[in-house]
Amino acid sequence: METKKLTSSQVDGVQYRTTKSWLIPFIMMAGGCSACFSTIIGYISYAANLGFGISIVLIGFFITFARIFDGITDPLISMLIDRTNTRFGKIRIFMVIGWLIQIISIKCLFDWFNDGTHSIIIFLILYLIYYIGYTCLNMSSQLIGPVLTNDPKQRPIVNVWSIFYAYVISIVLSIGVTIVLLPKYEYTYTPELLATLANFTIIVSGIFLFISLIAVTSIDKPENFIVTSDEKKSAIKFKDMWDMLKSNRALQCFILAATSDKLATQVTAQSIISTILYGIIIGNMALSAIINIVGIVPILIFSMIAGKYVGKHGSKESIIFWSRINIGLSVLSMLFILVTAGTNVSKSLPLVIVFVVLSMLANGLRITLSIASSSMMSDTIDYESAKSQKFMPGTIAGVYSFIDKLVSSLGAVIASVSIALIGYKDTVPQPADPKTMPIVVIGAFLFYGIPIMGWICSLIAMKFTPISKEGMIEVQKTIVHNKENNS
Repeated sequence: METKKLTSSQVDGVQYRTTKSWLIPFIMMAGGCSACFSTIIGYISYAANLGFGISIVLIGFFITFARIFDGITDPLISMLIDRTNTRFGKIRIFMVIGWLIQIISIKCLFDWFNDGTHSIIIFLILYLIYYIGYTCLNMSSQLIGPVLTNDPKQRPIVNVWSIFYAYVISIVLSIGVTIVLLPKYEYTYTPELLATLANFTIIVSGIFLFISLIAVTSIDKPENFIVTSDEKKSAIKFKDMWDMLKSNRALQCFILAATSDKLATQVTAQSIISTILYGIIIGNMALSAIINIVGIVPILIFSMIAGKYVGKHGSKESIIFWSRINIGLSVLSMLFILVTAGTNVSKSLPLVIVFVVLSMLANGLRITLSIASSSMMSDTIDYESAKSQKFMPGTIAGVYSFIDKLVSSLGAVIASVSIALIGYKDTVPQPADPKTMPIVVIGAFLFYGIPIMGWICSLIAMKFTPISKEGMIEVQKTIVHNKENNS
């Protein structure tokens, strides 16, 4: 007789909150919506330089200032989200508000106002408005995971779908730019190219938002955001933010690990850095599109592997395991770039194959850390809930995001200043630029060296975090106990 497999609730002795598996992909399309905007904003350097006449160095500082502004608004808007309770919920309301603000600002920055006749001040105002919308959409969508499920096996799958959409949408849009738009505009970034990209982004993001809004209705209810019936005890105050930062070791360690990785991601996500790596160092800008297309396969494979690994070993052990592997692969990739510095890689089939394999593995392996990190964010929210008896997913996400953006805002500055050191002070890198040793060194350092430093910081943080697979079982038992005693 076949033995029925035990559920997580039966194994751990905790009545976990679960959801229907088929519904998860539709709910988490909110991640795809956010990814549309995250991708197009990566081209802001071109919009600022071509459409508003802003120098590359000044652009870097503007991007930094905007991210700091974004970091300041994150905890404010997040607390507003946590304190909002309507019969229509809260997630859908702020997702729609955020999307509307973003499409208007993107349309202005990349199309309506991108004609060289508007001032730097106009650019900065529109750019800051964009980040207000981004915060509303991103912070509200981050509430979905913690509310949807706390099952240790199902929670990573939720994160798999969210991050999968984020990666795939980013890749698809980048492919569209490289294969469709750049050839159409003679392999040169132009205001017309950016306007077309803006229109496409708005349409795709709207489709993802609409589907997610319908699917998330099942959980966007007031009762799902309440830990205790005692309104005075559950009330969220600004003091709670400081108390969390001061006393929540889990949050402190998570912030160190996640922000160091995010800084590295912000550097490598700059379109000017991709141009340096693929267009100049490798010598074939179209190769980035090919790698991204083929790279979807390892992303799918590693995302499922990572989801199962997190479900079995917990977020802490997963971050440690995958950080070590990512460090090793990046060291190999950096050595490859430096060793082939004097070679036209695109003209050698064996070298192209090696580069493609390394790049595809990197695409797949980096998503494993994103999944583990997202799972740890949800664990941190539950850890605080057990500790303070307050369910504050938005506030915790906002506190983390504030610090994260203060740190990761340096990404654009690091990229801009670095390339300015090798001659790009008033212009941006173009795929047809000549390959030189300074470009190779800077490209290898920015694309591989900085991520390595971020993963080392993650390993250090994991030595001190109180979150573990066993510890989270006790956290969930405490939450259940608190609810029963305060209901």
